[in-house]
Amino acid sequence: MPLFGGKTQKPWLPQNEVRFKRVRLLSRLLDEQFRLPGTTYRVGLDGLLGLIPGVGDAVGALLSAYILYEAIRLGASSTVLLRMIANIGIDTVGGVIPIVGDIFDMAWKANKKNAALLHAYLASQRTS
Repeated sequence: MPLFGGKTQKPWLPQNEVRFKRVRLLSRLLDEQFRLPGTTYRVGLDGLLGLIPGVGDAVGALLSAYILYEAIRLGASSTVLLRMIANIGIDTVGGVIPIVGDIFDMAWKANKKNAALLHAYLASQRTS
């Protein structure tokens, strides 16, 4: 049984590769761009934006939504899209909690998870 449901396979186009590279780049920027000094742990703009009271988490959610938009354009299944929406929702709601939410926001890495979900889906479509 296929991992992500049965959709008809579309040919992989060069612009799809560009879109997926953009998704990987944005997910890295949002979740893993900077290494915390003295550690191997990485954080991104999403976690840092969450430190801005009031609007930081909303801006992070909007940037995360772009990855979802590209997943839609790449033809991701509804199952993958729902899992991506759940990751963004957990990240946004968890980040709203003062102090603890900021730590959670830096640890959850929804964009990295969503890029991995999209990659797994696309790989399953190319080999099936």
